[in-house]
Amino acid sequence: MALQGPEEVGEQVEEPEDLDDQDASSISPAEEITLPPGTGGDEEPEEAFLLPWDRFSSWLHCICVVGFDLELGQAVEVIYPHHSKLSEKEKTSICYLSFPDSNSGCLGDTQFCFRFRQGSNRKSSLGCFLENTDRDAPPCLKREQGHYYGYVYFRQVRDKSLKRGYFQKSLVLISKLPYVTFFHSLLKIMAPEYFEKQEPCLEAACNDIDRWPTPHPGRVLTLPIMGVVIKVRIPTCYDKPGTSQLVQSAQGDSLVSIILPTIHEVDLFRCFYPVFFHIQMLWELVLLGEALVVMAPSPAESSETVLALVSCVSPLRYCSDFRPYFTIHDSEFKEYTTRTQAPPSVILGVTNPFFAKTLQHWPHIIRIGDMKQAGEVAKQMKVKKLKNLKTLDSKPGVYTAYKPYLNKDEEIIKQLQKGVQQKRPSAAQNAILRRYFLELTQSFIIPLERYVASLMPLQKSISPWKSPPHLQPFVQPDFMKTLEKAGPQLTSRLKGDWIGLYRHFLKSPNFDGWFRSRKREMTQKLEALHLEALCEEDLQQRIQKHTEVEVVDLVLKLKDKLVSTNSSKMDCVQVRSVVWKLQQQVSVALLRCGELQMASVAVVGDLFWA
Repeated sequence: MALQGPEEVGEQVEEPEDLDDQDASSISPAEEITLPPGTGGDEEPEEAFLLPWDRFSSWLHCICVVGFDLELGQAVEVIYPHHSKLSEKEKTSICYLSFPDSNSGCLGDTQFCFRFRQGSNRKSSLGCFLENTDRDAPPCLKREQGHYYGYVYFRQVRDKSLKRGYFQKSLVLISKLPYVTFFHSLLKIMAPEYFEKQEPCLEAACNDIDRWPTPHPGRVLTLPIMGVVIKVRIPTCYDKPGTSQLVQSAQGDSLVSIILPTIHEVDLFRCFYPVFFHIQMLWELVLLGEALVVMAPSPAESSETVLALVSCVSPLRYCSDFRPYFTIHDSEFKEYTTRTQAPPSVILGVTNPFFAKTLQHWPHIIRIGDMKQAGEVAKQMKVKKLKNLKTLDSKPGVYTAYKPYLNKDEEIIKQLQKGVQQKRPSAAQNAILRRYFLELTQSFIIPLERYVASLMPLQKSISPWKSPPHLQPFVQPDFMKTLEKAGPQLTSRLKGDWIGLYRHFLKSPNFDGWFRSRKREMTQKLEALHLEALCEEDLQQRIQKHTEVEVVDLVLKLKDKLVSTNSSKMDCVQVRSVVWKLQQQVSVALLRCGELQMASVAVVGDLFWA
């Protein structure tokens, strides 16, 4: 279900008394979660068949060291493991995205992340295994199909022994997994060790990672790395939205050094603080897949803000492209900055002042100043006109001509302002804002979920000897009629043009991605119900009424049905159970059928058990 998303609260906090007796988050220990069969609570038997480096590959594609050469510029110096493959285009992207722009002035250590297109249709030998482990992940935590994430630890310090006068180097983790908090925590352990001891410690780290269990949703994992032990829980799509399944300390945790409350969540309040008077409008822009650019002074602030924007519509998955850190050297620079066509549906995070001029034609621009710990009350800021944005040094704010569909929610602004005045803990402010976005998104999605569920054929219409019925089509006028009595007004206090917001959303990439996912889930459900109907039939009695040729034809059709079912991404345990039952029925029926020769039985057996 689309509403079954990841946990929305990253930390367990004590709520102050001024929250009107409403918890900012529902906290429940991970150990109390009961998962459906096959969701990965224990060690999966498939892991016994993994080859060397398979476990590493389930977490990371590779580890890169990017340095600066006076003659060559940025260059990939080392790739671990050495057998890892990257195309020249991918290496070039990693080189440019692993260093802050020169104007950022990032002295010391800086962490940020980027996202770039996979250069080739490289297929992993772990494909089927990873699909199985990915099945129970929340929508926003599934592996990227056409993109990689790069998690960067950049160090720049003065060094008079070097011609350039500075030591500049980045340690970069390349992964398909959007576990931003986890990988940044991992880099805090690995990078200082690497800068002190160089390559031998990277090899040791790779060997440690290759001994980790795979990141199967639902598991509480203990992960040793370079003498430190990290304990995390991988969220599942079965977790209740808005809850944080915190990993609890246990008696056997004497060796655990770090317990991470979340693997992917960023601090929403800190990211949105410079523009939090406009959070509701930003939510609308992200929901509708509008072209957005975030202009920030550093890659760290740029990437955090873009990730915060993408996550504000959770548990709905953001289906358009987004680049937490984007440079003028990016391979998609021309594609995304051309003025010959409308800006694409993408969120860009930039730091180079050149973009203030290059992206002036973009409809929505967010200017972020230096992020401070929210210790003072933010001043009310009006939405600024785009023509006022001339340089990256312009004042922080939102530059757009967009008029929100919904009336502004003053209550959430007052609640957050009150928290700043009373010095409410940052974690509590973050929890309040995350819950607000969750409830807003759920209020919007529930009517869509209800209508799409009505498109499902009745179970009584499923016949075992006919093809499964198709879903009814999504008819926009019919959906709009349902909003009169069962719209978001049932769960949200906000007033405004909800109908207009839905009309706009139905044309967006986010609706297309969401509906494709729901349609796929419901089609698989129909296939499963059709298989169950076949299992309930008396195949022996049916076979006795047909000739040998007709029986073989029937078995071949059943075989095709089972093959197509096994190749789909339906729930593996459910499929195996139904398939096994159907296979047993067919085998017994054929063996008891005296008209069918043993040769035919052998052929049929091969078809099912090959």
